Amino acid sequence: MKKIEAIIKPFKLDEVKEALHEVGVSGITVTEAKGFGRQKGHTELYRGAEYVVDFLPKVKLEVVVEDSLAERVVEAIAASAQTGRIGDGKIFVTAIETALRIRTGERNEDAI
Repeated sequence: MKKIEAIIKPFKLDEVKEALHEVGVSGITVTEAKGFGRQKGHTELYRGAEYVVDFLPKVKLEVVVEDSLAERVVEAIAASAQTGRIGDGKIFVTAIETALRIRTGERNEDAI
């Protein structure tokens, strides 16, 4: 099993969710996040004063899938989240040792 974490722009969430549904992902976890990478934030004007916004709003998606589905999920996220501009985000893939569905006690692939 693989855990796929993606940091994306918030306005791309619906497109990514649809793309994941099309490749067969049955569940995702979404967390609102703030951060920056190479874009280093930006400057805004508020009541005549300039200030720096260091952390930009992002959305973090987490999906656990079977190994055979992982590459298709990564491709679906990348294609649907891309705008071609700085700050599109990142995707991380890690191995999952064990998964357990608390309600039923099912383990690993049966639990996802």
